[in-house]
Amino acid sequence: LNLDGEVVSADSMQVYRGMDIGSAKIRPEEMQGVPHYLIDEFEPDEEFHVVKFQEYAKRYIQEIQSRGKIPILVGGTGFYIQAVLYDIDFTENGGDMTYRRFLEDLAHTQGAHVLHEMLREIDPASADAIHENNVKRVIRALEIYELTGIPMSQHRTPTQADAPYDFSLYAVDWPRAELHARINQRVDQMLANGLMQEVQALLDSGVSEDAQSMQGLGYKELLPCLHGDISLAQAAEAIKVGTRNYARRQLIWFRRDTRIRWIPSTELSHAKERIIQDWEEHIR
Repeated sequence: LNLDGEVVSADSMQVYRGMDIGSAKIRPEEMQGVPHYLIDEFEPDEEFHVVKFQEYAKRYIQEIQSRGKIPILVGGTGFYIQAVLYDIDFTENGGDMTYRRFLEDLAHTQGAHVLHEMLREIDPASADAIHENNVKRVIRALEIYELTGIPMSQHRTPTQADAPYDFSLYAVDWPRAELHARINQRVDQMLANGLMQEVQALLDSGVSEDAQSMQGLGYKELLPCLHGDISLAQAAEAIKVGTRNYARRQLIWFRRDTRIRWIPSTELSHAKERIIQDWEEHIR
């Protein structure tokens, strides 16, 4: 972007080595010589969560700034981005994975309904919005309450005054039909590029099907296919549906933030010039 910057990825899957196709990981030649961080830094059997992301991202941002460069946070998971931009303090709430493991064990031993009822007690609005079988999202909502003390449905979008950084936010605004078409096309391309073989290779290397990394979109849907329980076409459709739903949740999250400058997809060819101009005016 000619901003003399370096990129910190906020993607929760591109951080894993060997998970290239399913995460749509940027290729070295696409980096154009620009340093990228939090890509290929963890093994697929390691845990990665918001507290660890915040720790690594803050360290890289400091290193980038110490060299006189501009950190460019790209992605991904809305809560991860907020955790860094607003330096959310997780220390008092326990920054480890103990609570998540407790919830996962509870779901396994007593069923998803128990978790959903826990969520309903603290956040009825989120319980109404999240199906009880979507255990991952139920756990995320419970975690957000545990970590911040605020129900996910009432999660306040922080203000610029809350942030330790001076930043600008940009997002691309795709028409819904075009976005869905691009998602479908991307899933088809991933499968053509060998996503099934990538999942099998991870399993062959010893990565457990229960590993956090294997619960990512594009991976968990192929596991029953590899077992012969569903067809490849059914798995592909499940990935497409899951990705479209995830995109919808991302949009809901980001549209709450009035500081984001939305760039229409029809104006992407001029986006670079606009961002550079905005930034130059911002730092004057």
